[in-house]
Amino acid sequence: MIKIGGSLSDWHRLGTWLDLIARPGHLHPVVIVPGGGPFADAVRDAQDNWRFDDRLAHRMALLAMEQFGLMLHGICPTLQPAATRERLRSLIRVRMPAVWLPSAMALDQPEIAESWEVTSDSLAAWLAVELDAAALVLVKSGPCPCAATDAASLARDGLVDAAFPFWRARFAGDSWCIHRDNHILMEEALAGRGIPGCALLRCPEVEPLPSVRA
Repeated sequence: MIKIGGSLSDWHRLGTWLDLIARPGHLHPVVIVPGGGPFADAVRDAQDNWRFDDRLAHRMALLAMEQFGLMLHGICPTLQPAATRERLRSLIRVRMPAVWLPSAMALDQPEIAESWEVTSDSLAAWLAVELDAAALVLVKSGPCPCAATDAASLARDGLVDAAFPFWRARFAGDSWCIHRDNHILMEEALAGRGIPGCALLRCPEVEPLPSVRA
């Protein structure tokens, strides 16, 4: 599972990352979770202007992720859009790289808070749990830690969203953070020859946020 941050949307080397992920022969099949990018920024601006509630903004933000996901498919058509578990699992079985379109699966899920405390970081971890993924990698434009760190520390520093430590605790696989400039490191990891960046450790005692519905 690889989350491509929306901040990469206008980066001139985004295509390099997508070509790398779409390349055949990786050790494991790959699913991309798209960030929201400029499409999510438009939702935030609209909410600031019109003051509609977070529940509606959350739904719009899921669609923003879908727009960025479709953009990734447009840039690299080998990446296959997938909106359902069945479609994702079928692509995984044949080892085709997928781009997740989240609305069909994530909308109205009672365990996912409908607020800005849940962004594509947490949704990537949620999907990793749903699909029993081997690993989750967050590709970031901002600074990544230089050594293994716990997810709660990253949330306090604003490098991941507030809900991510809870979902990282629920995900049994490995999780990593990698800066966008380190695509060579990612290439080695996809081939099974290394690790993709800095490990994000689980915090087993993390409680769900109050806004996460029971």
